[in-house]
Amino acid sequence: MRGEATLLLTALVLSLPAGDGLRCYTCLFPTVSPLKCLKFEVTCPTAERCSVTTATGHRGDFQFVLTDRSCSAANLCSKTGMKTALGINFTYHTACCDVDLCNAGIRPGCSYGSLLTAATLPLLVLLGSRW
Repeated sequence: MRGEATLLLTALVLSLPAGDGLRCYTCLFPTVSPLKCLKFEVTCPTAERCSVTTATGHRGDFQFVLTDRSCSAANLCSKTGMKTALGINFTYHTACCDVDLCNAGIRPGCSYGSLLTAATLPLLVLLGSRW
């Protein structure tokens, strides 16, 4: 009888929900505005939140806006800082939310300048080591 009770209790505990984390969007790779991120859904670890990180940098008259979506630890939320990539100083900010798929982050329409920036970025990457 005791073995049956233990088996029943074990089955009951295993049938309880596991406390899954949030469902968030993540990007296959960060994107340059106005391009849209190739995003897909992931389930974050329980302690993490959905996030959107935006980094803005300048090279001459061109402004680059990079966007990434993912899961982040709470201590990275609302974080702002600077990083350098390809000789461009970027200021970044990470914003978080805690509702399923809340980091979709639809941006408003793009301008001609944004299109020009996105079109010239591959050239800058190729020539970056010469500047």
